[in-house]
Amino acid sequence: MKFSTSNLTLPRIAKQATMRLYINVDHVATLRQARRATEPDPVAAGLECERNGADGVTVHLREDRRHIQDADVRRLAAEVTTVLNLELATARAIVALAVELRPHQATFVPERREEITTEGGLDLATEATRPGEPLRRAIDQLQEAGVRISLFLDPDTAVLDYAARLKVAAVELHTGEYSNATGALRDKALARLRHAAAHAKAAGLAVHAGHGLTYENVKPVAAIPEIEELNIGHSIVSRAVFVGLGQAVREMRARIHEAR
Repeated sequence: MKFSTSNLTLPRIAKQATMRLYINVDHVATLRQARRATEPDPVAAGLECERNGADGVTVHLREDRRHIQDADVRRLAAEVTTVLNLELATARAIVALAVELRPHQATFVPERREEITTEGGLDLATEATRPGEPLRRAIDQLQEAGVRISLFLDPDTAVLDYAARLKVAAVELHTGEYSNATGALRDKALARLRHAAAHAKAAGLAVHAGHGLTYENVKPVAAIPEIEELNIGHSIVSRAVFVGLGQAVREMRARIHEAR
């Protein structure tokens, strides 16, 4: 699919007309950190996303602080008027910050320093099935603070069953396999997502999805009826280089709206 770089004005879509779109602004911070400068400001980016139809702002505070910084999270928690979704692993200092700030939602993700971006879902079979494990402890701390918990998981029914036993509110299905595949393999990955979404919903879990979703591949995922929230970042920030952030957000909302 080809884009025009003209500043096409799209109608603002009512937030209740479609699924929720949370926009990850990590890559705005990545650009800032390339020069250790003060701009572009990921907080300003999050607020601009809100003004153009985003239902929430997502950031990942990584243990190595490669992009989003603690100060960014503090400012977002104070200034976001929709929803702040904080992605995090189980590092004690980051969990403590989340307990202090109490974002609406915390999404636990696996984290390895050598990865460029998150490469897969949490391995719940080893990370959270025994009392006292770091993930279980972190979930308990944040739930006690009143934070809604989501887990970033591969679309595997056995893993989703573990999540249901952990009594979390939601799961975010990792869409990387789908996003990276082509042809028959993409069709197979999409079928797996559909099956996982239905399974998670039947288990009492709210269903989110994200990773690698773009303007070109988002519609089939957005059309899955059980999915109520998408988290998208890189594609929107990349598009914003050509048309501006507000326009990029409106274009993504339009594609999601068409799919529903």
